[in-house]
Amino acid sequence: MTGLTTKQLEHYRSKGYVSPVSAFSSNEAKEIRDEIEKIEKNWPGSLEGINRNYVHLVSPVLNKICFNKNILDAVESVIGKNILICGTTLFIKDPNEKGFVSFHQDAKYIGLEPYNWVTVWVAVTDANEDNGCMRMVPGSHKDNLKYHKQKFDDNNLLTRGQTIENVSLDNTDPIILKAGEVSLHHPTIVHGSGLNLSNDRRIGFVIQSYIGTNVNQVLGKMYVQKARGEDEYRFHQYIERPLKLMGKNEIFLQKKANDELSKIFYSGSKKLGNF
Repeated sequence: MTGLTTKQLEHYRSKGYVSPVSAFSSNEAKEIRDEIEKIEKNWPGSLEGINRNYVHLVSPVLNKICFNKNILDAVESVIGKNILICGTTLFIKDPNEKGFVSFHQDAKYIGLEPYNWVTVWVAVTDANEDNGCMRMVPGSHKDNLKYHKQKFDDNNLLTRGQTIENVSLDNTDPIILKAGEVSLHHPTIVHGSGLNLSNDRRIGFVIQSYIGTNVNQVLGKMYVQKARGEDEYRFHQYIERPLKLMGKNEIFLQKKANDELSKIFYSGSKKLGNF
């Protein structure tokens, strides 16, 4: 793969997202799932709450995803050749549980400016309408940031339960992905996802986000890794790649990064959520 096609890039620019993009084989996706479930089994609770963030710092397997050539080629088509990785999040919906993601815009609380960045959603398992795939409001990235009501709902998988109300599902596109495929979406597109009504887990590994080196963090400090190109701006502090699964140093660096991320996500809020 050498990046997005002209048609895919036009779709991204007009609709605010592109999907599906092939990144991994189904066998590779299975290896990623096995890694996640190995961590869950051997280190209970270590992927829950705020620790679902920066998971690429504690697992060489998950870190390697961020450097996948197919993904980086697609990202380069959108934001250019100088690319930093500034965060990852696991969104896991177990079958018949109540977890959902309210409609929101990523740019609302993340503090990354200018908007030369893109979020990549990696399907570790199939994502479809039965198990609560993402839904995008096409073209909404062309609007300004909208009002988000902070609900702090225990079943909402977002930090503040931030919600753009009265979004009609009739006006959304389902992002249906096979395991190993990814989607890319714009910082200001309105999106969310519903319940998992299937009999299997729905696992998404979200690289949030890939940023151009010209993008600053205006709400705090972020730790980054260089994925491609050169960083002439040096806005952010670099953090090393993991060498060992759930090693002592890896866990320390993840906590360090998450402490700063929490300050960003809850900037200006008098209340903290579950993540």
